[in-house]
Parts: sequence; structure tokens; C-alpha cells
Amino acid sequence: MTQPPHDEPTASGPEELREQVEQTREELGQTVEALAAKTDVKARAQEKAAEVKDQAAAKAAEVKDQAAAKAGELKEKAAGLAQQAHDKLPDPVRDKAAQAAGQARAKAAQAGQVWQDTAPEPVRQKTARAARLARDNRRLLLAAAAAAAVWLACRRRKG
Repeated sequence: MTQPPHDEPTASGPEELREQVEQTREELGQTVEALAAKTDVKARAQEKAAEVKDQAAAKAAEVKDQAAAKAGELKEKAAGLAQQAHDKLPDPVRDKAAQAAGQARAKAAQAGQVWQDTAPEPVRQKTARAARLARDNRRLLLAAAAAAAVWLACRRRKG
């Protein structure tokens, strides 16, 4: 028989010995469970994958929010700059620009009519579908354009 460790007192009776044996069994069972959990590579990999997926989703949401905020800021800034430029234009130039814009709208309408008259039906359908998709996802397109503009501005500053 082995001797008990020096820091644990020996059992004084059979009942106390049974309690010590039961406690030792419990501790051994917990140790075995902990070791089994550490050796279960598949479960650990799945846990890590789920953790990384959650982190990526959180980061994506954060970046999306930042891009939307930056797009809003850039839109406001562009509107302010456009208004400043408009305010600084002399009246004759403003009138001429308005006239040119009207002519451009008329030419665009005329070109659209020519397109409707001459383009094949499948091409017109695909074009209409693309335009509808762009209109439905306007915010996403604006956010992407703003993110691209910020990225280009950062590249120009570095380079």
C-alpha cells in the first residue's frame, strides 16, 4: 500500500476513508474531463472559429457604421462647398450655367429617346434592371463611393 501525502492527515475511521476516496474520485473525474476537453481538437477549433466569426461580424458592423458616418460627413461637406461655389459665381455665369444645364437635360432626354427607339429589347431590360438596382441601393452606392474617395485621398497624401 502507498503512503498518504505528508500534508493530508490519514483517515481515522472507515467512514472518513470512504469520504476521502469519494473526494479523490471526484477530483480525478474533473481532471480527466478537463484533459479530454483540451484534447478535443475539433471542438476547440469550432469554438475558435465561432469566436473569430463573431469578431469579424462585429468589426464589419463597425466599419459599415464608420463608412456611413463618413459618407454623411462628405455629403454635407460637398453640399456646403457646392453652395459656396454657387454663391461666389457672378449672376451672368450662373445664368449661363443654368441655361447649359437645361440644354444638357434636353439633350439627355433626347438621347434617352433615341436609346429607347434603337436599343434591342434585352439590352433595354438589363439596363432598366441595373438602374432600378442602383436606385434601390443608393445609400450603399454612396457609402462605397465615399469610402473609395477617402481611400484615394489617403493614398494621395501618403504618395
